[in-house]
Amino acid sequence: MGTAERHRTAADGGTAPARRAPQVPDRDTPAADGGRREAYGPSAAAAGPAERPARAPLWVEEPARRRRLPDPVREAAVRDTLIIAVTLVQAVVAFLCTLAESWLAFPTVLSSVVSTVVATWAVLDVWVTRQVWNQRNGVISVPSSTARALRRERRRARREERAAARARERMHRRGGTGQLSHS
Repeated sequence: MGTAERHRTAADGGTAPARRAPQVPDRDTPAADGGRREAYGPSAAAAGPAERPARAPLWVEEPARRRRLPDPVREAAVRDTLIIAVTLVQAVVAFLCTLAESWLAFPTVLSSVVSTVVATWAVLDVWVTRQVWNQRNGVISVPSSTARALRRERRRARREERAAARARERMHRRGGTGQLSHS
């Protein structure tokens, strides 16, 4: 089952059977209509869209599962990946040089140790860059967030308190005792 069929099945809720695109006829086999094929070419275009064979789309756009990383964080992550790759290559070379008892073993082991320190620093750089970006630009809050609901309730309570205080002040200015009628 291709991507297009999976997309259609998921869109239908998984209940509808996946439709397959009709197969393109083989050009080497003779046609059932006596060798006359007009599925492609100018006569097929003149026949109209109803008679043209349907083809599966070449590209099906699927929504991203996660949001894209911010640019500074992505740059740090790419830099980190390259540094880790170089460190792993150096470690393998150092290991092979050690097994071969080559004179290059000592310098490669030293460079591998230095590269490991640099790779650790790069991983920390990605983490710090992400934390700084979140602090500066804020974390996206989803509507069902409990913090947002609490803020909404506090705002509503403050509004009601202010409205009640205004009403009490209005009654007090008029000289009333807070009763609406004098009965």
